[in-house]
Amino acid sequence: MALKKSELYSSLWQSCDELRGGMDASQYKDYVLVLLFIKYISDKYAGMPYAPIQIPEGASFRDMAALKGTADIGDQINKKIIAPLVKANKLAEMPDFNDANKLGSGKDMVDRLTNLIAIFENKSLDFSKNRADGDDILGDAYEYLMRHFATESGKSKGQFYTPAEVSRVIAQVIGIRDGGATTSTTVYDPTCGSGSLLLKVADEATVPVTLYGQEKDAATAGLAQMNMILHHNPTALILQGNTLANPRFKDGDTLKTFDYVVANPPFSDKRWINGIDPPNDPWDRFKHFGTPPAKQGDYAYLLHIIRSLKSHGKGACILPHGVLFRGNAEAEIRRNLIRRGYIKGIIGLPPNLFYGTGIPACIIVLDKEDAHARKGIFMIDASGGFLKDGNKNRLRAMDIHKIVDAFNRRLEIPKYSRTVSVDEIEKNEFNLNIPRYIDSQQAEDIQDIEGHLRGGIPVADNGLPGGA
Repeated sequence: MALKKSELYSSLWQSCDELRGGMDASQYKDYVLVLLFIKYISDKYAGMPYAPIQIPEGASFRDMAALKGTADIGDQINKKIIAPLVKANKLAEMPDFNDANKLGSGKDMVDRLTNLIAIFENKSLDFSKNRADGDDILGDAYEYLMRHFATESGKSKGQFYTPAEVSRVIAQVIGIRDGGATTSTTVYDPTCGSGSLLLKVADEATVPVTLYGQEKDAATAGLAQMNMILHHNPTALILQGNTLANPRFKDGDTLKTFDYVVANPPFSDKRWINGIDPPNDPWDRFKHFGTPPAKQGDYAYLLHIIRSLKSHGKGACILPHGVLFRGNAEAEIRRNLIRRGYIKGIIGLPPNLFYGTGIPACIIVLDKEDAHARKGIFMIDASGGFLKDGNKNRLRAMDIHKIVDAFNRRLEIPKYSRTVSVDEIEKNEFNLNIPRYIDSQQAEDIQDIEGHLRGGIPVADNGLPGGA
C-alpha cells in the first residue's frame, strides 16, 4: 500500500510545530527535511548491499531514535549520525543539530529534538516497502513546506523551488524526449535549488541522463543532493558555490558545456556582480552581448546559460517579464541575442505562481542548434490559464497541455500563440513584450436587453444575413 501524502504532510507539520519559536521558517524547514531524508534512506537501504547510499553502522534512524532524552542529544546526532552519513556518501553540509541559537539549550534542546524524532517514528511513515507510489517524496514535501512558509518567513525563498507544474512545462518544451537523448546526454542547472527542475527534465528523458547542478546556498545544495539520491540519481553531481562568481563546472580554462541547461535563477538579483569583473570575465559570458546592469542580474544568468550550452544545445530559463522590454544595457543584450537567433520561444506565465514573489514570469526557450536559420520567435501568452489555489495560482493539467501542445506543434491560436518574425520584432525596436504581438483581451460580451425582455434570438446572434 502506498504511503498517503496526507499522513506525510501531517507529520511534517507536526515536526514544524515542534521547532517553532525564534527560528526562521526557512531554517527549521531544513531540519525537518534532513530528518525525513534519514528516515527514508534508513527504511529503504539500511543493511542493503550495493545500495545507492550507504548507511554506516550506528548511523541509521533507529540509532538516532536511541538518542532520545540524552543530555547531549544534539552533539550525538552530529557526531554519530550526520558526520558518518556525510563522509560515507560525500554529502554537502547539513544543519547543525547542536545549535543552541536555533534549537534552544539544555532541556529545551533535548525535549525539542526528542519530540521531533518521535514524530518520525510514526508507523504510517514506513518507507521500507514503498516510495509514495513513485511520487517525488522530498520534492513534494519541500513544495508543501514552501507553500506554508513563504508567507510566514516574510523572505524571498521562492527561488529555491520551482513549482512542479512549471518544471513539467520546461521539461516538455526543451525537446529532450524527442531529441535523441542517450546515456551520455548531459543536463545542467546553474541555480538548482532543491533539484526539482533537474529531476523533472530527467523524468522526461527516455533514457537515464547525467545531471549536474550548482547551488549557492549550502543547506539547499545539501537538499538537492538528498533529492537526487531519493530519485535514484545517485551519480548526479551537485556542487555548492556562487555560479556567476565561481562556476564550479569547468573544462580547463573554459566553462563546461552541456546538451541541455535549465534554470530558475533569483529574479532581478541586485548583488550578482559581487566577486565579478564583467569586462575581464574569464569565461567570456558578456563579451559578445553586453554587460547586464549592476543592479539587475537577470541577463547575467541567461548569458551564463548561453555560454554553458554546446553548439547544438537547448535550454530554458525562468525570468521576470522585465527582461522582455527593459531598456539601456538590457536592450542591447536582447538585440544581440535575437540577431544571433538563440531565442526559440517565449512563454508568458500567469502571475503569482512562484513562492516568495507574486510578479509574473516568463520562460525563455533557447536553441543554439538552429540559431543561424531562425527567422522568428514563437510566443505564447498563457497568463490567463490557471487555477486560484489559496493565495497562489497554479497551472492545471489542461493549462500545461495547451502550452506544451501549442509550443511543440507551433500552433497559431488566436489571442494565445503565434510565430513573430524577427522583422516584426526589429520594427518594434527589439522589444519582446508579449502584448505587443498577442492581443489576449477577450471581446466584451454585449447583452441584448430587448432580447432578454422579449425572448427569441437576438438579431446579432442568429447567424443569418441581416438577421433574417
